Amino acid sequence: MQAIILAAGMGKRLKELTQNNTKCMVKVNGVSLIDRLLHQLDRQHLSRIVIVVGYEGKKLIDYIATLGINTPIAYVDNAVYDKTNNIYSLALAKNYLVEEDTLLFESDVIIEESAIEALVQDPRDTLAMVDKYESWMDGTCVKLDEYDNIAAFVPGKSFDYNEREEYYKTVNIYKFSKHFSQDIYVPFLDAYCSALGENEYYEQVLRVITMLDSPEIKGFRLSGQKWYEIDDEQDLDIATTLFAPDDEIRIELMHKRYGGFWRYPGLLDYCYLVNPYYPPKRLKDELKASFDTLLTEYPSGMGVNSLLAAKNFGVHKDNIVVGNGAAELIKSLMESFTGKTGVIRPTFEEYPNRYPLKDEVVFTPSNDDYTYTADELISFFSSNKVDNLIIINPDNPSGSYMKKDEVLKIAEWAESNRIKLVVDESFADFADEPDNSLINQQLLASHQYLYVMKSISKSYGVPGIRLGILASGNVDAIETIKKDVAIWNINSIGEYYLQIAEKYKKDYAAAMKKFREERKRFQALLNELEGIRVIPSQANYFMIEVTNGMTSKELMIRLFKNHYLLIKDLTNKVHDGKQYIRIAIRNNIDNDKMIEALKKELY
Repeated sequence: MQAIILAAGMGKRLKELTQNNTKCMVKVNGVSLIDRLLHQLDRQHLSRIVIVVGYEGKKLIDYIATLGINTPIAYVDNAVYDKTNNIYSLALAKNYLVEEDTLLFESDVIIEESAIEALVQDPRDTLAMVDKYESWMDGTCVKLDEYDNIAAFVPGKSFDYNEREEYYKTVNIYKFSKHFSQDIYVPFLDAYCSALGENEYYEQVLRVITMLDSPEIKGFRLSGQKWYEIDDEQDLDIATTLFAPDDEIRIELMHKRYGGFWRYPGLLDYCYLVNPYYPPKRLKDELKASFDTLLTEYPSGMGVNSLLAAKNFGVHKDNIVVGNGAAELIKSLMESFTGKTGVIRPTFEEYPNRYPLKDEVVFTPSNDDYTYTADELISFFSSNKVDNLIIINPDNPSGSYMKKDEVLKIAEWAESNRIKLVVDESFADFADEPDNSLINQQLLASHQYLYVMKSISKSYGVPGIRLGILASGNVDAIETIKKDVAIWNINSIGEYYLQIAEKYKKDYAAAMKKFREERKRFQALLNELEGIRVIPSQANYFMIEVTNGMTSKELMIRLFKNHYLLIKDLTNKVHDGKQYIRIAIRNNIDNDKMIEALKKELY
């Protein structure tokens, strides 16, 4: 068996990275694509490797000569690489193709070696490597029947999103038998090039072949092996994470993305905190029904969106501002503050990140569960003067919660001392206490120094549309923030969500009831495990102390490596010498997966 690699393309979408190099010389984690692929193939003991070169061909050949590949390498030159496509490159290598069984690769694909080994060892003669379609994939797909026969090739322009569950994405890696190349593929390749020219793709020939009564080529389904096709810098960024040299680095790179984990199929995210039981299907269907209009129409400005938020939260429009997530409003609000700012640690770092460290006054709870009372905070911050005070309730990451009367006690103290008090209620709806919000018109009107922040993304399970609100009795401060953020700071989908949300209040209440029941169940299961201590929480996450001698980082890596579960290591947040993790509360099925994974890794 031999391999043929098509490496003649220019890779223009990689911009400066391919200005003086071929696409396959681009590096992922310090190793070029061609270096990685050639060494993988070298371990397959092939008869030879044929490489079709073109753009910067001599540079590529010289580079490969330095890689120490033992398998014989032959080169084919595509001198008109800038005027042809890969069908012509493969046609140039057809004399090699018909001589023996062949593995066919495009040089811009990075893949786990186990997938190549499985393809080589598969007893079937002619195979197209495919993977179940995911939303990040682009290009040609296929449909397979129950016997892995390719029932249809689906080029990108013919893609039907209503049928996406039936699709498999071609990985652009193939195994052709000598017979298939001689008697079927190459004759069709010649005919196709003669009829339609040389600026086409070789997969088009396979598409025609699958229309035969006995096409012979079957789909080789991947079973979780990693791969990625690198066409642009974003692809390169994702591949760098997927193929990081070890799990610790991979997790670090993933965290630095701050989301977008849907690009990693199969990953269960226990880091980012949302509502697992909301929104309901009917609300999502209503959004979908208006999608065409929402996509193609401008959203309203701040004035209209303030009216929508005011309607949803029962306050005057002058007392509320809508943000592109709470993060936008936190930035604007905190940058308007001056003087010393009080904070309870450990905490949500978005607030401290917005003021100088020298202006920070820190209260740290003195108990193992990181709880505190209004009297403790008032006493501390009366002795350690502040101009502003931040309270996250429930707190993050501890889940510690103060009841409404306790928070109001602090609000009265702050008002009498002219201290600007920010109460972040992003997780308050998850608490057992009913009607605990401070977003109340009468309350705001009587507390000019009170600012109430809320992330709609977290409570309502819609982080993708980026919504948050800030309410205050200080209408001048609210007006200043409205002028500070962009007039179109939320999109039409976010605006429409605010417009229809009120209709689903009963669904929201039911979702929260279901959530609280699941939190209680999940906590009981966690408490049964040896090697951890669960800190009681009123939020949608648990802060957990690791007590079996394992570090929090080690447990995080084990859960990721062995179970593809991503949790939060709190080493950089908590500095009391103990080991802590944070686990989001998901639905019952996912939470049971976490319990089983912890059982395996803790004992």
